[in-house]
Amino acid sequence: MLSTKKTPDNSIRVEAHAVYLAEQSDPDEGRFVFGYTIKIHNEGSRPAQLLTRHWLITDSDGRVQEVHGDGVIGEQPEIFPGKTHTYSSGALLETPVGTMEGRYGMVSKVDGNFDAPIPVFRLAVPGVLN
Repeated sequence: MLSTKKTPDNSIRVEAHAVYLAEQSDPDEGRFVFGYTIKIHNEGSRPAQLLTRHWLITDSDGRVQEVHGDGVIGEQPEIFPGKTHTYSSGALLETPVGTMEGRYGMVSKVDGNFDAPIPVFRLAVPGVLN
């Protein structure tokens, strides 16, 4: 599933794509593993650096995992105008369907600190949803 959102003031657009990783999952044990790729596009005129992340990962039973941390996969990338930072990571759910959403804490030398929202995207085992 592809989802995208753009910040109105800072021109950071976040795009997410998730896939089910059957080979790492064990449905009988309530282990559903998903990989996701994030693309952070700087469509503005100023560099911006990603400092923090905040995720809400919700499964179909309503359980929410909240994840806070510095950077992404050990990096705090500076994204220049017209450039994109791409990374991949994963999430573990106890149900075959869920969602992820959140925000990146960003900073610009001109604009100061701001949040770049991460749009809601679905995590789903193929064939579970119509």
